[in-house]
Amino acid sequence: MQTTEPLRVAIIIGSTRAQRFGPTVAHWFRDRAIEHGGFALDLIDLAHTALPDILDDSSAAVRALAPRLARADAFVIVSPEYNRGYPASLKTAIDSYVDEWKAKPVAFVCYGGVSGGLRAAEQLRQVFGELHAIAIRDSVSFHSCWSKFDDDGQPLDSAGAGAAATALLNQLTWWARALHDARTTRPYSF
Repeated sequence: MQTTEPLRVAIIIGSTRAQRFGPTVAHWFRDRAIEHGGFALDLIDLAHTALPDILDDSSAAVRALAPRLARADAFVIVSPEYNRGYPASLKTAIDSYVDEWKAKPVAFVCYGGVSGGLRAAEQLRQVFGELHAIAIRDSVSFHSCWSKFDDDGQPLDSAGAGAAATALLNQLTWWARALHDARTTRPYSF
């Protein structure tokens, strides 16, 4: 049985650093997702969740975020690359949950210096695979991101960035719909 209701997508800003660039990238991507259509979006900024620095399932902040993640049909992780990896805040957030990620697609919008965050995205693919989530192939990457956006938070190469976002959103839609329908028909219990 197929459904046509909007897919619930959680966009997660993974950096919690002061003077971070993540919100700029995330807001741009959220606007592309709105233009694409078919989504009910939930923008989750880890800097505003009060998640603990250590794994603590009993934390009120962990319990408060759990239903938002559980409701999501898909995830978009907006992550920088710090020293060839992704932020500790993101790892703690990921590891604080298990069932919320299972049998759902995860896409990556990354940014950074010369690699554009792609090394962080590759590591995240392995982590989410272990959690039974499906990392989609295409990603959006901003190399030397600080010089690639204008003062209004828009990419200087709006056509190229927009095409990458559309490809990612098309794949995310297919996987999110397929996995939503599969979970509805046969719950994933592994």
